[in-house]
Amino acid sequence: MTATPIPRSLELAQYGDMDVSILDEKPPGRKPITTAAVPLSRLPDIITKLKAAIVSGRQAYWVCPLVDESEFMDLTAAEERFKVLRAALGDDHVGLIHGQLPPVEKDAAMAAFVAGKTQVLVATTVIEVGVDVPNATIMVIERAENFGLAQLHQLRGRVGRGELESDCLLIYQPPLTKSGQRRMAILRETEDGFRIAEEDLKMRGAGDVIGTAQSGLPRFKVADMETQNGLMTTAHQDARMLLQSDPGLMSERGKAARTLLWLMEQDISIRLISVG
Repeated sequence: MTATPIPRSLELAQYGDMDVSILDEKPPGRKPITTAAVPLSRLPDIITKLKAAIVSGRQAYWVCPLVDESEFMDLTAAEERFKVLRAALGDDHVGLIHGQLPPVEKDAAMAAFVAGKTQVLVATTVIEVGVDVPNATIMVIERAENFGLAQLHQLRGRVGRGELESDCLLIYQPPLTKSGQRRMAILRETEDGFRIAEEDLKMRGAGDVIGTAQSGLPRFKVADMETQNGLMTTAHQDARMLLQSDPGLMSERGKAARTLLWLMEQDISIRLISVG
């Protein structure tokens, strides 16, 4: 399972299809990340503080939701923000990386940032995983209201990887929706990836375990996962025992299970028994 479990992964674990080992502590020496939500109107103040951080030897990521400007979406593009920050901070201090760059240019931009040759790396979500720069202590996520909760947490995890205190600035465009307000509030309250993933599950839903929907609440006929979650362990054990003793569901109890699945419109699961 990934460091930031998506709701569907949590639901699969909840149904007993994954064995889970919980590691709920950060590596030794890691310090808390200070997270703040800032309106887009304060962008000049953020750039001013970024200048001071660069002078003190700190490095920063600046994540944008798009690569290029779009006539269909009112979102900031990495290419445009790169130009603005270079004009404000100096050409030699700012790098750019996104998925549309040739691999050689991406590698060069990342290598320059790792080596400290550039202090600010403007990026898209290509830096979400697999990036470890301990000296990077500032994460700016522009138009944060357009990112998912788990994705915001994953991006925030790119800083706070060294011994220095780190900051994460979530820049948003008011007014926020209720879900946007909730995402911002959760990120300010906690760095606990388990709690964040659980909140993400509540907000987005896990979709269909048997089916194609990747979000939304499970369509149970009678059960309520909020209040009856404790019964899942018993159901896991009983279902596994039945499949071990009667894999074809041909006994009286197996036939009863088939009928129950048909009544609940989940008989498609019978065709999936052979794959586990």
